[in-house]
Amino acid sequence: MHTWKLFATTLLGCSLAAPAFAEDLSEAGDTPSVKRTETVSGSTAAGKTFSTGVAKGRDLLDTAISASVIDESDLAKFSVSSISGIMQNIPGIRSLTSDVDGYSSITVRGLPLAADGSKYLQLQEDGLPVLEFADMQFNAADRYLRADFNISQIQSIRGGSASTFASNSPGGVVNLISKTGEIESGNFQVSSGIGHDLKRIDFDYGSPLGDNWRFHVGGFYREGEGPRDYGYTAYRGGQIKLNVTRNFAGGYVRIYGKYLDDRQPNYGTQPARITGTDEAPVFASIAGTRLAGDGYGSPLVAGYLGTDDQNNPLNRSLENGMRAIVKAIGLETQFEIADWTVSNRFRFADISGDFNQVDSMLSAPSAVISTILGGPGASLTYAAGPNLGQVLAPGNQINGNGLASINLLLNMNQKSNDNITNDLRASRVFALNGGKLTVSGGIYNAIQDYNVDWSFTNAISDVVGNGRMAPLDLRNASGTLLSQNGVFAYGFGFGQPRAYGNYNFDTKYRITAPYGSINFATGKLSIGASLRYDRGDVSGKVITDELVAPFDINRDGAIAPVESTVAVLPLTRPIRVDYNYGYLSYSTGVNYRIAQPLSVFARYSRGGRASADRVLRPGSLNATTGQLANDALKYGIVKQAEAGVKYRNDGVGIYVTGFWASTEERNTQLAADKNGNVIVLDVVREYSAKGIELEGEFKRGPFGLAIGGTWTKAKIVKDADFPELVGNVPRYIPSLSFNARPTVEFASLAFGAVINATTSSYAQDTNQLKLPGYVVVSPFVQFHPAQQLTLAVNAFNVFDKLAVYSASTSTIPASGIANIRTLNPRTVTGSIRYSF
Repeated sequence: MHTWKLFATTLLGCSLAAPAFAEDLSEAGDTPSVKRTETVSGSTAAGKTFSTGVAKGRDLLDTAISASVIDESDLAKFSVSSISGIMQNIPGIRSLTSDVDGYSSITVRGLPLAADGSKYLQLQEDGLPVLEFADMQFNAADRYLRADFNISQIQSIRGGSASTFASNSPGGVVNLISKTGEIESGNFQVSSGIGHDLKRIDFDYGSPLGDNWRFHVGGFYREGEGPRDYGYTAYRGGQIKLNVTRNFAGGYVRIYGKYLDDRQPNYGTQPARITGTDEAPVFASIAGTRLAGDGYGSPLVAGYLGTDDQNNPLNRSLENGMRAIVKAIGLETQFEIADWTVSNRFRFADISGDFNQVDSMLSAPSAVISTILGGPGASLTYAAGPNLGQVLAPGNQINGNGLASINLLLNMNQKSNDNITNDLRASRVFALNGGKLTVSGGIYNAIQDYNVDWSFTNAISDVVGNGRMAPLDLRNASGTLLSQNGVFAYGFGFGQPRAYGNYNFDTKYRITAPYGSINFATGKLSIGASLRYDRGDVSGKVITDELVAPFDINRDGAIAPVESTVAVLPLTRPIRVDYNYGYLSYSTGVNYRIAQPLSVFARYSRGGRASADRVLRPGSLNATTGQLANDALKYGIVKQAEAGVKYRNDGVGIYVTGFWASTEERNTQLAADKNGNVIVLDVVREYSAKGIELEGEFKRGPFGLAIGGTWTKAKIVKDADFPELVGNVPRYIPSLSFNARPTVEFASLAFGAVINATTSSYAQDTNQLKLPGYVVVSPFVQFHPAQQLTLAVNAFNVFDKLAVYSASTSTIPASGIANIRTLNPRTVTGSIRYSF
C-alpha cells in the first residue's frame, strides 16, 4: 500500500510540474550527461561530459573523479553479451563471470570479494539503482540488466563522489544510459552461435515525433543451449524497453517502461583434476568431461521434488536456471525554477524470478561415495537414462572415470524483489568573486522488498559431460533403497545439518538519504565537497532452518527412508526483523587544470554500505525484538583516498590514478576447507588496498588502441574470528589486471581484438592454492558490403585458454579433484545487422 501511494504521489507531482514550463525547447532539454547526439568513443572524446556520481555533468578534465565511458559502438567489438562480462573492460573493476547475467562477483580497486554480487559497486539503469543492495545472496543486481541496442553509454565511476550521490555505493557506480530518440535511426540484427546453439534477434528504433516529442523502443529475444553442453535449451527469453520524451522551455519530461523475462543457465562449479603444487597448480578435465565446454547438468538430473514456502510438495527443474522477470515503469523530469535546475527520477520495478543451481560437493570413486552415504556394503544404481538399473560395481570405470558425485541442488524462489526509488535534486550556479559556485542538494528515497525462499537438496549422479549426466540411487548393504531418483536428502544430507539453509525471508528495507554538495571553480582551480546521510528501516520476518519431519514428498501414500527426515519450515515460529541504521558519508576533492589538455586532482571519501540479507541469521537476530544482536553488523565503512593526472589531446588520452582504501567488512562467505568441502564463515574484518589505475586511448587515422590496467596490493588487516589470516591477501584479488583493445577501422572494414589478462590470485583467504593468471584474446571483424549493412564475426577466447577464476578448495586435496569455475571456452558468434 505504501509503495503504491508513493508511486501515485510521484506521478502526480511530476505531471503537474511539466505543464508549468511547457514551452518549446531545442534538444538542450536533457541534462548534459544525456546528449546522445554526440558520439563519445572511449575515454578521450574532446569536450565529453560525465554525470554519473557527480552533482552536475561536466568535462572529465574539470572533475576530481576517476571515470570511464563505454559507447554503444564499443559494445559490438566485445565478444561478451553480459553486463558483468562487459565490465571486465573497465579499469579498476574486477569482474568474475562466465558471461551470464547473475551470480557474478564484482568489485573495484581491491575492495574485498567476500561473496557473490557487487557489494561496493552499485549498478544503475538511467541513474537509479537496479536493486538497493547489489549483493543479496544468489540475487546479484546484474541478473536484472541486459546489454542490447537500447544502450547509448555505460558510464562508470570508481570511488570519489559516488559515495555521496548514491546510497550503498562507496566503491563506485556503473550506470547504463538508454537512447532516447534524438535523431531518427534504428537497427535490426540477427546473430547465431558458430559451433554452438544460441540464436538471437536484436532491434531498436528511435525518432523525433514533432512538437518536441521523441521516442525510442528496442529489445531482443534469444534461445538456445548456449556455449556449454547441457542437452537442453538453457537460454530463452528477452526484453523490450520504451521511452517517450517531451521537451519544454527549461527542461523535459520522460516516461519509460521495461519488460524483461529471460532465462539463463547458472555456470556454477564443476569438478576438475588438479595436480602440481599450490604455488603452480595444473587443472585438467576429468575423463568423459570438458572443462568450460560442458555445463554441469543434463535433462536426466534436472527434475526433482521439493517443498514450497508453505511446506507443500512441488516439482522443480534445474532447466529454469536463473530466470529474471522485471516489469518497470519510470518517470524522469527536469525543469528550471528561479535559476535552480530541478530534476526528479522515479522508478517502480516489479521484480521476481527463480534461481536454480547444481554444484558438486564431493566427487570420488563410486564405491567411496556409496560407503560415505550408505555405510559398508552400500551400492549405487543408475536411476534413469540408458544405463537404468545398472549397478556401479567397485572399480567400475564407467564414463572413463568411475566417479560419482554428491551434488547440492539449490532453488531460490524470488516472490518479490520489488524496488521503488525516487531521487529529487536541485542545483544552482552562483557567480562569486570571479568564479562559479555550484550548490546542489537532494533527497533520495527507496523501498526494497526481499521476499524469497531458499531450499537445498542433496542428490547423487555420475560424472560425465555432453549433457549425459544421470542420477544414481543409493541402497544399503541389505538392499534398502535410501534415495528417490537420485535424491538422498530433502535438505542437506552431507556436510551440514539436514535443515541447514532452508529459509523464508519476507523483509522490507526503507531508505531515506538527504545529500548536498558545493563546488567552487575559479580559473584553473575547482574545489568541492559533499555530504550524505543514509537512514534505513528494516522490518519483516525470517523463517529459518531448524525443523525436520516425515513428509510424503512423492505423494505415493508411504514414507520412504529418504522421506523420514525432510527439512521443512517452522511456519508458526517466525523470527522478527525490526531494526534501523544510519551512517554519514562525505567526499571532498580538488582539481587543477594545468593546461587545456592536462589536469591533476585529489580526493578523500568516506562511504557506507548497509548490510542486507546476509546478516539475517538466527544467531544474529533477537527473535523477540527483531534487533541485530551486534550493532556492528548493520553497516561497514569504506575510506578512500585517490590522486591522479589526466591528459587528453589530439587523439591521445592518458588517465593515471593512485588509490588507497580501508574497508570494514560484515558478511557471510561461502569458503572451502583443505578437502574442498564447502564451509560457511561469518566475516568480521578490516581490509586495506592500495594501487595504481591506468586508462588510455590512442587514435590516429584508422588505427586505435584503448588500454586499461590496475595494479593492486591488498591485505587483511584485522579479523575478529581468524586472526591467523591477518596480513594475507584477500582471495580472488590479483596484483595486476590488464585489458587492451587494438582496432583498425576503414570505411568498409573494421577489425581488432579485445585482450583481457590477469596475474595469479589466491583461491581462499588462507593464501595456499593459487589460481594461475591468464590472457584471453577475443578478436572481431566487421564488414560493410553496403552503407547500412554490417556482417560481423566475434570470437571470445579464440585460443581456447582454460581460465580458472574460482576454486572451492584452499589447497590441493588428497583426492586430486577440486570444484572450479572458468571463463567460457572459444565461443564464436556471427551476426548480420541492418541500420536505418
